[in-house]
Amino acid sequence: MTTWARTFAGLVAALFVTFTAFGAAVPVIPRLVTEELGGTPFAVGAAFTATAAVTLALRPYGGQLAQRFGGRRLMLAGSALAAVVGALYALPWGLPGLITTRLVMGVAEALLFTAGSVWTVQLAPENRRGQIVGWYGLAMWGGFMAGPALGEALYRLGSYPAVWAAAVVLPLVAVAVLSLLPSGARLPVVSRKLIPGAAVLPGLALGMGAFGYGVLVGFGALALASRGISNGPVLLSVFSAAYITTRLVAGRLPDRLGPMPVIVASSLAEAAGLAMIGFAPGWWVAAAGAVLSGAGFTLLYPSLAMITISRAPEAERGAALGALSSLYDIFFGLAGLVGGVVADISYPGTFALAAAVVLGSLALGPLATRQIPTRQAGVARGEGDQRPSG
Repeated sequence: MTTWARTFAGLVAALFVTFTAFGAAVPVIPRLVTEELGGTPFAVGAAFTATAAVTLALRPYGGQLAQRFGGRRLMLAGSALAAVVGALYALPWGLPGLITTRLVMGVAEALLFTAGSVWTVQLAPENRRGQIVGWYGLAMWGGFMAGPALGEALYRLGSYPAVWAAAVVLPLVAVAVLSLLPSGARLPVVSRKLIPGAAVLPGLALGMGAFGYGVLVGFGALALASRGISNGPVLLSVFSAAYITTRLVAGRLPDRLGPMPVIVASSLAEAAGLAMIGFAPGWWVAAAGAVLSGAGFTLLYPSLAMITISRAPEAERGAALGALSSLYDIFFGLAGLVGGVVADISYPGTFALAAAVVLGSLALGPLATRQIPTRQAGVARGEGDQRPSG
């Protein structure tokens, strides 16, 4: 294994265990809000939105700081702060305290994921960039697949304290792993632009896909429970399993076909799956919808990240990757707020709205692809540098 591959494996492991900690809280937060804290579905959405609001503001800064000080240092800070989040969950300070905890989590996530994204692009051979970026994203989604299942199991075994303990221990494992890795590369001159133009259209397209994911996270289990369908908390794990499996099997498609065909197929699949969940008469139809949604959403990020990386000058690349994720967070947050309002009236209506928003990627994807400079288009298709893959 080459040096870059060993370093990449370490940063992926750290990202995975920390996002497992984040994911472990997901299935218990709706219960905590509605059953213990007396909150409404809107309050559930607000709890998830709190994280998105902070990451929206901080991810571009995180990208800049990662280029200036190195990805390892920023990932260490994010993992350590994630352990603090786990401890804050355990404090008996009601709904305002939960919202505050989710705000702190937003800081941790902004530092961790964006710094790792920048570090990954620095490490990856250019001719494998799309594939490696996709693998990096799998670490986050692997955590989100394992986390809810772990959180549900721990809740049944030891209620909330067991979940919060895991949310502390897992990020500390990430800190230990990152401490053993070499420092990430630093860039002497970093642009001060927080929202580079290269990230706007790809980020909006990604955000539309994230709106559908946000609705599934916040309201999937509640929508099924309202129709008397059990196993709702497992829905996110089914989605994540499909997301990861499809990325592993078809992860080279953005390199081989180019971003646009993949964006079209992904948007159509995700929208259809969300509609199935919203109107499912039983568990198996909802689970099939989660599979289709996960399989569709999975290839949006590497496709749109490839476009962003190809369009952004190196000095703006950290902020561009951060802005790409920030636009994701805007739409994820809107899913919590808008979805919460609609869910008070109709859960099927919430999922119908999510499907319609996701289809917006079909319009923005072609615009983003056409704006890649001609001299860089080959890179976005995975062409150009044909060094051995290692």
